[in-house]
Amino acid sequence: MTVVPITSPDLDAAEVSWFSALCSDDYEFLGVPNGNLRSSWDHCSNIVKEAEAQGFRNILCPSSYQVGQDTLSFVAGCAPITDKINMLAAVRCGEMQPIMLARTIATLDHMMKGRLTVNIISSDFPGEKADSAFRYQRSREVVEILKQSWTQDEINYSGEVYDFQGVTTDPARPYQTGGPLLYFGGYSPSALDLCGQHCDVYLMWPEPKDQLAERMKAVHKVAEDYDRALDYGLRVHMIVRETEAEAREYAEYIVSKLDDEQGKSIRDRALDSTSLGVSHQATNRDLADMEGFIEPHLWTGVGRARSGCGAALVGSADQVLSEIENYQKMGIRAFIFSGYPHIDECKHFGNLVLPHLKTCSLPHVYGRVPDSTPLTPLGAGERR
Repeated sequence: MTVVPITSPDLDAAEVSWFSALCSDDYEFLGVPNGNLRSSWDHCSNIVKEAEAQGFRNILCPSSYQVGQDTLSFVAGCAPITDKINMLAAVRCGEMQPIMLARTIATLDHMMKGRLTVNIISSDFPGEKADSAFRYQRSREVVEILKQSWTQDEINYSGEVYDFQGVTTDPARPYQTGGPLLYFGGYSPSALDLCGQHCDVYLMWPEPKDQLAERMKAVHKVAEDYDRALDYGLRVHMIVRETEAEAREYAEYIVSKLDDEQGKSIRDRALDSTSLGVSHQATNRDLADMEGFIEPHLWTGVGRARSGCGAALVGSADQVLSEIENYQKMGIRAFIFSGYPHIDECKHFGNLVLPHLKTCSLPHVYGRVPDSTPLTPLGAGERR
């Protein structure tokens, strides 16, 4: 029995994803810059290619103004160099005029033949400090305009932030039926309301399982008010080795050169550094034991040198597999993993754990991906 009703209760597989470090987030030693692991096209696209080769089904491409790459440009570049893995593109709502964003997403979705998923982000822009309620209202309106562009012939929308009337959706019709799946993470009441009404997968950062369960219940309560159910996802780092001792030794290794002031500087420069979710990750570090563990295999040391997701599953292949299975029993159907360095840890997880997991692509599970090119203006539809 899952913690709450979910969209895919009978699904016996999970969407297992990796992470491409577009935003200056790859290290051998946390907090110690390494030029060979910079957020270049060569390095980050190699992460994507390795994840696809290992059998991961999706890959998160984050958004930030830290030194790194533009997310949607990167995803476009990955379209011709991949053919199986989905791309989870983080979209910071309001950065682009919504109708033009709809066209960009449709273009990418056609380029990738339905392998696009979208992570909705509501953080501040560089140089901006906006009220949380405004940011989520802006995101709500962007999402509602996207949905109109994916399902209607015209966009007619009057909101607090945007007002558009009689705009054709021909350039914005995506490859997928109904558009790409929307993944979302956020803790505030405004965030939960947006997710409960409009999104498909609620993403969580690592916390003790009882806290994850309470978060799922809070999200479901909102979704239920809209007569909806969601699927749930977990974003967490990985350190997996043949034995638990080896994994714990490596956890100590990657923080062995970390200066805490440098770590704080790295956390503070992220645009989400003051969010409620980030504060929960900081609380986990404060409550952890002397070695940084808040549960037997959940290690909070990663959060000393990064904002956002701040904990890793640490253990042997069997231990990590058991943890993932426990999360699946709770109702988690999407996992986004990562590790340091990202290519090396991708191989460790791909060799030790992934062969023992039944995986899936959620867009296919949801029936979004057509069997042939759809009859859209960018596909096989009538040219007008």
